[in-house]
Amino acid sequence: MSAVDWQGFAPIVVGCAGQALTDNEIALFKRHRPLGFILFARNIDTPAQVKSLVAQFRAVVGNAQAPVLIDQEGGRVARLKPPHWPVFPAGARFGELYAADPQAACEAAYLNAAAIAAELTALGIDVDCAPVADLPVAGAHDVIGDRAYGFSAQQVADIARAVMHGLLDAGVLPVVKHIPGHGRARADSHLELPRVDADRATLEASDFQPFVQLADKHTGAPWAMTAHILYTALDVAQPATTSARIIAEVIRGHIGFDGVLISDDLTMKALAGDVVSRGQAALAAGCDLALHCSGAFDEMQSLLQALPAMDAQAAARVAKAAARKPAAPKAFSAADRTRLDQLLNQNLPRAAAG
Repeated sequence: MSAVDWQGFAPIVVGCAGQALTDNEIALFKRHRPLGFILFARNIDTPAQVKSLVAQFRAVVGNAQAPVLIDQEGGRVARLKPPHWPVFPAGARFGELYAADPQAACEAAYLNAAAIAAELTALGIDVDCAPVADLPVAGAHDVIGDRAYGFSAQQVADIARAVMHGLLDAGVLPVVKHIPGHGRARADSHLELPRVDADRATLEASDFQPFVQLADKHTGAPWAMTAHILYTALDVAQPATTSARIIAEVIRGHIGFDGVLISDDLTMKALAGDVVSRGQAALAAGCDLALHCSGAFDEMQSLLQALPAMDAQAAARVAKAAARKPAAPKAFSAADRTRLDQLLNQNLPRAAAG
């Protein structure tokens, strides 16, 4: 496969309005060449249609290796749904299994991720916005809820690692989210800016821990997505996505993440200012890529016209992540399906009555 000049692309992942690119979208994407593409329910009908849309985007930007993203966690966060695609369990299911048998839970999480990857690769999708490594606390908003793998940092890290490697081995790049941790938020960042007042020592001992364990430069997460969260102990003015201090000192520093850092969606109401200033702020703070999900044409046009070119360091991270995909991805076999069903359908012991 020929090498890609990743610096020749705009540092943004975009969506589109419908189930095929419009003439206006084609002209815009040809001119400004966004690095990647993300799919939502509005873009999805049948397997043949999705496969065609994915191929269309890559042809328009002139890059057969352009990353195509989707949120396919399982549970309530799944863009591919019946009748054409199976239902996958929410993250909490693996937490339930872990309480009874940690090894079996991690095996199930790995196989489930491999099964998801098989569905994605059949469509040409090569990046999944999973696993969720957020550590929820009592009283937190349920925007994470059953998407989380448990309430222990080690449990979350163990299961998230299994998901990450299940995706990777099957040819899909995982995006660990939401770094440095969304689990303590008491508001939904889609609607407002959550504020976390925990001190740094508490955050380092809990929320950050799963991400630390997934940040190995060679075997860890190739991509991660930021949290639109204001951590007052770290930066009193800016949420993580637009905080140069948090990205440098915490995400790149304390946590040690050196992969591709993509913002969460720029259109979420947690961020201040217009969408262009949000994208510029995220890149200036240290995100490698901005993410724009709505498919709103005028916003995409403004962003693609205003954002700076991708810098060499971001391009190197994208290239390094792309190289993590195996030359011969692991196939999901009938035996894998039988084993996964066996693990997921086992009867768990009931908790003792209080």
